[in-house]
Amino acid sequence: MSAANLGNPSPEWAVPDWSAWSPREKGVLLFVVRDNAILLIHKKRGLGAGKINGPGGRIELGETALEAAVRETQEEIGVTPINPVFAGELRFQFCDGYSLHCSVFRANNFTGDLIETDEAKPVWFALESIPYSQMWGDDKLWIPHLLEGELFEGAFVFDEDKMLYHSVEKKS
Repeated sequence: MSAANLGNPSPEWAVPDWSAWSPREKGVLLFVVRDNAILLIHKKRGLGAGKINGPGGRIELGETALEAAVRETQEEIGVTPINPVFAGELRFQFCDGYSLHCSVFRANNFTGDLIETDEAKPVWFALESIPYSQMWGDDKLWIPHLLEGELFEGAFVFDEDKMLYHSVEKKS
């Protein structure tokens, strides 16, 4: 397990007691990985607008995380992932009070044709050229586990775009 406080912590934030933590929202991310490449999106709106990420969004009432991951991928880039599997979970606490629990899924293929929507532009990246500098700061810490097919858990504290704390561990 790795954990770190980054920068000089101020009294305005503290690492939550993750065992008692409850998120304001629950969301999903889904990554298609095939042929030594990963399908990412250039996010156009919402949380993380302007960043590179995987397709995803909020879980709707009555929907499972897996159903939400498939729906969000269909809505954002027009394709349906084939046999997505659970890959890990992420907890995000923001200093402004927003909090998010995110279930992460991985698929090896999809059906349909990629499209650009008002939410996202799909882009393939070679695995050795993932643009971490254009992504959330936590991505470089857990995406390697996703790519290796390892289950993982991560917990993060952010002040807007600045990561103040991180903990990522491989699960068995």
